Amino acid sequence: MTAAHVKPRLLGHQGTVPGLNFLHVHLSRVIKAHQVPFSDMNKPGHLQLLEDWMRSYRPEELFDEAGRLRPEIAALAPAGAQRMSANPRANGGALKRPLRLPDFTAYAVPVPQPAQADAEATRVMGAFLHDAMRLNQDTRNFRVFGPDETASNRLQAVLEATGRTWNAGTIPEDDEDLSRDGRVMEILSEHTCQGWLEGYLLTGRHGFFSCYEAFIHIVDSMVNQHAKWLKTARAVPWWRPVASLNILLTSHVWRQGHNGFSHQDPGFMDHVANKKADTARIYLPPDANTLLYVTDHCLRSWDRVNVVVAGKQPAPQWLDMDAAVKHCTQGLGLWEWASNDRGGEPDVVMACAGDVPTLETLAAVDLLRRHAPGLKVRVVNVVDLMALQPKTQHPHGLSDPDFDALFTTDKPVIFAFHGYPTLIHRLVYNRANHGNFHVHGYGEEGSATTPFDMVVRNNLDRFHLVADVVDRVPGLGAAAAYAKQAIRDKLVEHERTIAAYGTDMPEVRDWRWPGAAEG
Repeated sequence: MTAAHVKPRLLGHQGTVPGLNFLHVHLSRVIKAHQVPFSDMNKPGHLQLLEDWMRSYRPEELFDEAGRLRPEIAALAPAGAQRMSANPRANGGALKRPLRLPDFTAYAVPVPQPAQADAEATRVMGAFLHDAMRLNQDTRNFRVFGPDETASNRLQAVLEATGRTWNAGTIPEDDEDLSRDGRVMEILSEHTCQGWLEGYLLTGRHGFFSCYEAFIHIVDSMVNQHAKWLKTARAVPWWRPVASLNILLTSHVWRQGHNGFSHQDPGFMDHVANKKADTARIYLPPDANTLLYVTDHCLRSWDRVNVVVAGKQPAPQWLDMDAAVKHCTQGLGLWEWASNDRGGEPDVVMACAGDVPTLETLAAVDLLRRHAPGLKVRVVNVVDLMALQPKTQHPHGLSDPDFDALFTTDKPVIFAFHGYPTLIHRLVYNRANHGNFHVHGYGEEGSATTPFDMVVRNNLDRFHLVADVVDRVPGLGAAAAYAKQAIRDKLVEHERTIAAYGTDMPEVRDWRWPGAAEG
């Protein structure tokens, strides 16, 4: 933009407007100041113009003959705590007080057997956050942020400990949770919530931001700048760490039956995965107990961008608390209770990351046991997505020997993933067995449809997973033909059922891991 472009916009077509001439001149100078004033020093007079410009600052009044800043000028600089580097108000880490957290294991969902109980993971998380809010009421250094979705995301237990922040007037018809002392910050504006949280963290406090998964992209550039700022701040010797930027993504892509395609986008993980390894963390807990562990871990961390993806709908619970702690501590691991390859090599590795992909993977394993009972299957679940990277690239990554031991070096890996499949390929591209990774995830297919139809549309369902196993594992013989025919029949039955009744087949809707009683 040039001054010529600015002036008509200010003055219009009616000529000079009183008071705007000065503004036009000022804008012209601002615009010129953002350019390279003398780009060609070979032109006659340019060097003199540059010298005249620099001398206009009267450097002889600022520096002595040796080029040192004159003492009387240096004395103008602030001293002590008035310096930006020493002022605690500009260094939130110096003000940061520990966040008091309850024992997360006290909120555990009982899981006598895998899939014997159902639970809403974020509702369980809400009970934990409720008590965290209570424990920090006197210090007032913990807030929950969200774009008008705290209750929708099943975190409403927090509102029993504190209200929604509100400093305007109210009428009797207003929400009863509005409060001047409220610690829940709600406004239907993701970027405002993000800005609030960043400012809150940079002044030494702690917070948590929950958001519908599809709309977190509104703050992509803000999270990007915060991550860059964290990286840069680590190199500053006087800087002290601040609490991590914690983002919960729920109401996610696989459970948007009433909102549909507009609310289906799991790509924020791709964005965060691009950030530096010492900053970015992405967690996909498969059930409530693993979510409790991850929540506690994230709230205790510092100088990180933690992204947690978890569903709010009732779902099978896989791990008791003891197993959840062990599993999450490692970041990923073999689920022995769902595998049958102990004592030998697997024929196929069934890997999963995310709550719905985990459900579909285990349902596929159940089908494989029935249709190909001799098949050796290993089930691997991933909670910490960055563990898939090599140890040399990320501090949470697995070493090559450990990765090879888990995923093998030559067996097919059928990977069911919550997000876009390319992200998994990016994370494991230089592993020995990468060529055998076949990832099922979101393929940008969606609608306002049934939960199971969403996974079918994207080939993430149990039937397509089984079909992929049949296609990629050699030696299944006649069992392969019968298994594939059964799969085709079930997919036809699925289509007819949802068309006729608008709901999923009972055998899908009511499926349980073998041996699990009704929850």
